[in-house]
Amino acid sequence: MSEIKVGDKFRHFKGFTIEVIALAKHSETLEDMVVYNHDGNTWVRPLSMFIENDDVSNRPDNITGQKTRFEKIEGDN
Repeated sequence: MSEIKVGDKFRHFKGFTIEVIALAKHSETLEDMVVYNHDGNTWVRPLSMFIENDDVSNRPDNITGQKTRFEKIEGDN
């Protein structure tokens, strides 16, 4: 996955769209974090989990058929 920037939009394999609203560091571990908006709520996830290449294509809750958890929606910025 290419570099993640504020304003990028992604499709989650469960079908919803999220928008990156900030990039942050965990205060204790200094781990890079992605802060995003989904359905009116603010969420945070470690960058390593956000960009992981684990294959989710066979999960029964994968309604998009995509291979990875998040797939960037190109051309939205």
